[in-house]
Amino acid sequence: MSQFGEVDFSKIPQDFPILQRETRPGVRLVYLDSAATSQKPEAVISAMDAYYRNSNANIHRGVHTLAEEATSLYEESRKKVAAFIGAAYPYEVIFTRNTTEAINLVAYSWARKNLKQGDIIVLTEMEHHSNLVPWQILAEERDIRLEFVPVTPEGFLDLEVYRQVLALQPRLVSFMHVSNVLGTINPVKEMIQAAHEAGAVVMLDAAQSVPHMPVNVQELDVDFMAFSAHKMLGPTGIGALYGKQSLLEAMPPFLGGGDMIKKVYLRTFVPNDLPHKFEAGTPAIAEAIGFGAAVDYLSAIGMENVAKHEQEIVSYAINTLLEIPEVHLIGPLNAQKGAVTSFTYSGVHPHDVAQILDHEGIAVRAGHHCAMPLHQKYNLPATSRASFYIYNTLEDVNLLVKGLEKVKRYFG
Repeated sequence: MSQFGEVDFSKIPQDFPILQRETRPGVRLVYLDSAATSQKPEAVISAMDAYYRNSNANIHRGVHTLAEEATSLYEESRKKVAAFIGAAYPYEVIFTRNTTEAINLVAYSWARKNLKQGDIIVLTEMEHHSNLVPWQILAEERDIRLEFVPVTPEGFLDLEVYRQVLALQPRLVSFMHVSNVLGTINPVKEMIQAAHEAGAVVMLDAAQSVPHMPVNVQELDVDFMAFSAHKMLGPTGIGALYGKQSLLEAMPPFLGGGDMIKKVYLRTFVPNDLPHKFEAGTPAIAEAIGFGAAVDYLSAIGMENVAKHEQEIVSYAINTLLEIPEVHLIGPLNAQKGAVTSFTYSGVHPHDVAQILDHEGIAVRAGHHCAMPLHQKYNLPATSRASFYIYNTLEDVNLLVKGLEKVKRYFG
């Protein structure tokens, strides 16, 4: 199997307890739904377990041993996450519940302070609902204009239209790095530079890129970036917002309560310094520790190696699936795409495809993948989606193909 440097990817599944199970007697689990959530290695599970067994306490407020240990573990994870994405300072990383909350934080804090009636926000047709609905709410509330970059039939953004809408001098541009449906890797560095030249602030949805490839916020010069731990081997319930220090410091708090304050009076308060200003209340401490452990695991492999392995898998999947006449792939067909392959099967609803595959132990996603406008663009009610990660192998793709042969036999 794939081996880059000293990493033997054929051995990686052994690190994931759930991948050792059978979905029914004699049928092993083939997990092809990592774009929805990834599985967790023993290292992440153990790190969270160790916190609860040995250091469980609230953070930042106590001076006793457990509180100091918990605080140290929590803040050490922030440092790990910041280093992982190339942030200049740890306090530029704000822990949130997920990518969705991180985008909403920008919408409710930065945008509501800085945008007014008639201002323009630029989005794209391929966005996840999490990068559509917060701006739709804001647009209705403030009478703000939304402009959209269309998606071509091949699954790429129309960059000529992008340049045209930037000429309208938008205040904010918000788009995804990698499509969770098409697998398209957008040319984000060029898009960010063009947006800055037009005077816009940029929000990047990196939920499908940070887990799968090297991403450096300083190299990209992005203003805000959101991503989730659960898509990168970490636990659910925690994600991160990266923001440039100057922007974060000028933003008002998102939520009010404990730990986001420096001083409180009966009629007013003084907000805390970064990053605590945006982390009200007791945070997801164990989850943050698990997040740090996930970063350690991925860093040990190397994100260049992760990307190479996934490119091999997705390239093999595309070439193999193209040989099945009934399967119609959605999105770019070259290997330089995210580890996602969405498709339809002639005459069979995606939910039926997913159910038959599940009987064979193969977990895929069926539906609109929180991207209804994109499916409407392609006149599709739903698609099936196989998504891959570091624990997947070429044999997993072969089993997917065998499962699709069962679909053909069942539906004739």
